[in-house]
Amino acid sequence: MVSGQTVRTPITGISSMATRLVLAELAAAYERLAGQPVAIESVGGVDAARRIQEGESFDIVVLAVDALDRLAAAGRVDPASRVALARSGIAIAVAAGQRRPDVSTEAALRDAILSVRGIGYSTGPSGAHLKRLFERWGIAETIAPRIVQAPPGVPVGVLVARGEVALGFQQLSELIHLPGIDVVGALPPEAQSITVFAAAICAATPQREAARALLAFLTSREADGAKLQNGMEPA
Repeated sequence: MVSGQTVRTPITGISSMATRLVLAELAAAYERLAGQPVAIESVGGVDAARRIQEGESFDIVVLAVDALDRLAAAGRVDPASRVALARSGIAIAVAAGQRRPDVSTEAALRDAILSVRGIGYSTGPSGAHLKRLFERWGIAETIAPRIVQAPPGVPVGVLVARGEVALGFQQLSELIHLPGIDVVGALPPEAQSITVFAAAICAATPQREAARALLAFLTSREADGAKLQNGMEPA
């Protein structure tokens, strides 16, 4: 260390896997810009929310809006600090080189799902939406034996690449850069669900102002490019 150089305490955070890539890129950019280290751990969203709920110490948390609302109601995050970061839609993947099914309409998507031997989805917002969709279509019981739910923190694309499922559904940001799969496209509009991911400052942080400055950067126009390159839209 150079004599007289100030070593800043890292801003710590926890997020769901959906925002892992974009947050890693933006954390590195912010450190270059502001000289402020940022350390964000990305895990399954259910686990991230549980760890905050149980009082684990972080400065910020990035999750789907509804999960943040529950943490705010429990007094774990400051609701006034919440900022929307990005919008994310659900995409569909097949193993690399496999035939891409027609998913251009809701009816075509339903037929594609009924025709395959295995369907994978996550424990996050996209998985919850798929369950509701299957119920609405009246096929939940029919395809139940073919459903494989990825464990928290494991990308659905990994199941697809291994051949454990023929079709995988997850946030585009979690599929876009995975090896061994091809992204077929997004769910058709009538079947799509958009998740808004947001950030908030943890109630017990000792670094409130530093955390606030980081959130300002994450929601700035300078952050838009990283969001788009990683399969999300600026909120």
